[in-house]
Amino acid sequence: MKQDQATELKSERSRLRRAHERGSYDRETLYSVLDAMPMAHISYVIDGRPSVLPTLQWREGDHIYWHGSSASRALRAMAGKDVCLSVTLMDGYVLARSAMHHSVNFRSAMVFGVAEKVAGEAAKAVHLERMVEGLFPGRWQGLRPVSDQELKATAVMRMPLEEAAAKIRSGGPNDDEEDYALPIWAGVVPMQMALQPVEADMRNLEGVGEPAHLNRIRIG
Repeated sequence: MKQDQATELKSERSRLRRAHERGSYDRETLYSVLDAMPMAHISYVIDGRPSVLPTLQWREGDHIYWHGSSASRALRAMAGKDVCLSVTLMDGYVLARSAMHHSVNFRSAMVFGVAEKVAGEAAKAVHLERMVEGLFPGRWQGLRPVSDQELKATAVMRMPLEEAAAKIRSGGPNDDEEDYALPIWAGVVPMQMALQPVEADMRNLEGVGEPAHLNRIRIG
């Protein structure tokens, strides 16, 4: 990777001050984290006070998207303003020989930028379809079409991926050298997010079976 690509997303806001060796500022690393975790938290200011919105996010090229109600105070407060979006995946507990060296393995991403509303009902419909297809490939075409009223009641937001950082911790514990001589077990307890067997809606019509596209859903 070229040096300019490796630091393409680095800025004064996004650069890591501590544990900088865990930071990455290239798009490939950032996108791998964003694409693996649809749940995000977006920090913003409303009425002069900080707040955080948990919501689903999805990426299309060099932009990140989220959606909500057109009446949402949070989304209205974000429009045209600086926000910070973050996602985190926990990959394991790290047990060391000292309490102070216990840690977690994780992958995280933090994105800074100005949030903007997607204009136009047709454009919103396109992005909402991409969200559904990104999570559940093959599902959109089999659903009841989205109504005009539903589109009007939905706001779609986006932000360019221009200023960001990924932070990743992996591997075992980092103990003080003298502690390796202690008879204390240390290691990693791996962790992963996994889908469970589906639970059918009790009001499914008789004869409606599980769609084949459920087999294509992957998270992790």
